[in-house]
Amino acid sequence: SQIGMVLGTIVFVNAGTQLAAIDSASGILTPALLGSFVALGLMPWAARWIMGMIKRRRVYAGFTRPKRYDRNLIVIGAGAAGLVSAYIAATVKAKVTLVESHKMGGDCLNFGCVPSKALIKSAKVAADMRHAARYGLKDAPVALDFREVLARVRAVITAIEPHDSVERFTGLGVDCVEGHATIIDPWTVRIQSRAGTVHELTTRSIVIAAGAAPFVPPIPGLGDIDFLTSDTLWDKLADREKPPERLAILGGGPIGCELAQAFARLGSNVTVIEMADQLLPREDRDVADEVRKSLESEGITVLTGHECVAARGGQLTSKSTAGETQISFDDLIVAVGRAARLSGYGLEALGIDTARTVTTDAWLTTKFPNIYAAGDVAGPYQLTHVASHQAWFATVNALFGTFKRFKADYSVIPATTFTDPEVARVGLNEREAAAQGIACEVTRYGLDDLDRAIADSAARGFVKVLTVPGKDRILGATIVGAQAGEMLGEFVLAMKKKIGLGAILGTIHAYPTMIEGNKYAAGEWRRARAPERLIGWVARYHDWRRG
Repeated sequence: SQIGMVLGTIVFVNAGTQLAAIDSASGILTPALLGSFVALGLMPWAARWIMGMIKRRRVYAGFTRPKRYDRNLIVIGAGAAGLVSAYIAATVKAKVTLVESHKMGGDCLNFGCVPSKALIKSAKVAADMRHAARYGLKDAPVALDFREVLARVRAVITAIEPHDSVERFTGLGVDCVEGHATIIDPWTVRIQSRAGTVHELTTRSIVIAAGAAPFVPPIPGLGDIDFLTSDTLWDKLADREKPPERLAILGGGPIGCELAQAFARLGSNVTVIEMADQLLPREDRDVADEVRKSLESEGITVLTGHECVAARGGQLTSKSTAGETQISFDDLIVAVGRAARLSGYGLEALGIDTARTVTTDAWLTTKFPNIYAAGDVAGPYQLTHVASHQAWFATVNALFGTFKRFKADYSVIPATTFTDPEVARVGLNEREAAAQGIACEVTRYGLDDLDRAIADSAARGFVKVLTVPGKDRILGATIVGAQAGEMLGEFVLAMKKKIGLGAILGTIHAYPTMIEGNKYAAGEWRRARAPERLIGWVARYHDWRRG
């Protein structure tokens, strides 16, 4: 603060002195006065640079900066964020090393997004076969070999693997190392390869993209059970001819709901236990109710407001306002969320804050200006597309931050839960708007009225849009229904480009399509704001024209 005050005093006193010295019009354009104005303009930049330099010297105190660097960037973790970081760095011809201790592609390819969606597709086909009568066909029994279902899941992973492979990224110019990375100091990373060799690399910048792992709650007795998670179920169930007969799923969030419906459609007797008073706790009540109704219609037992308090071989004990409930199971999936991978990378030794995630600023830097974090390890969103989004900011700032830095933009974040019906959302919902005290107007259109939904025997769900009171500016949109994730894209683009509902209403949508639901929602917004008095005068005009 004192340094800033001294700089400001010098610059302002000099400018005042020069202004006081003007005694004619010709004195206005003197080099001394113009220079004083230039100094006034540059002073904030100079002060910021000096203060930044002082902070950097303070945070790096005790560390010795290398005279030269082996790499421009080292990326720890080859999931969504790490792959994008390495790709960007290689594209701009930086020398980059990508270190992965497990599998290229990370959780999304190997355990999360890809295998779960492949399973969901197989389960939907099975459900459609059993209920073919709704399409005018004969219901058909499903001859299920669960091993073949999971073999297809593995085949899907294998088909996508080349996109994230060592061979592809090596071809792009990335130095890919399969091993474990530990940050020794702000510029040095020690890498232990799978072959057991250890070497150290110096680097100008580091991106931590270590991802997250399933969180296991501290429930008494749970550690004594060979439970499943969204990561382990694919291998542990791979040799089973049939899916679990009685399956308990702990957690009613997106992962829990998706897996519950998929396994129920494949023949499991499923019970979902959720501590909150509704499924999908982050969504509005009407959204959660639609999903619950769908799950229960397929024979799934849903227990909300139930806290699991004990576990022992084949049985869970949950507590609710109605008392204790015993849930018997053959297999248990723990799906209560994911926790950032924080230990084993040297972060604690460097003093990098790792309370729940790696603490970063708006530019995704840690306490060290050259060390960045992106993806699940950084939060606040555990979504593959957000991890990729963050990776762009982290990498560009790491490589070019000397010239310009970019703040990560979270203003428009879409997300989809792939139940049937799907739940897709971008921006605020009613729950969040109320919690934040944001005034909004709500427009709703029921998809049971949409021609394509009726033709597809998928006439359920709705489009709900939040707008600024009296305006068509979109604050958020939630869609519950078939293809909701695909439909959401129009609202994502509209919010990003600040396009209102009026523009969506004025856009031609192909008929018959599900995305027409967005246009009809915009039509509902317009209809609610129709100028009734003007319409009354127009009616009188037409009466007069008829004589």
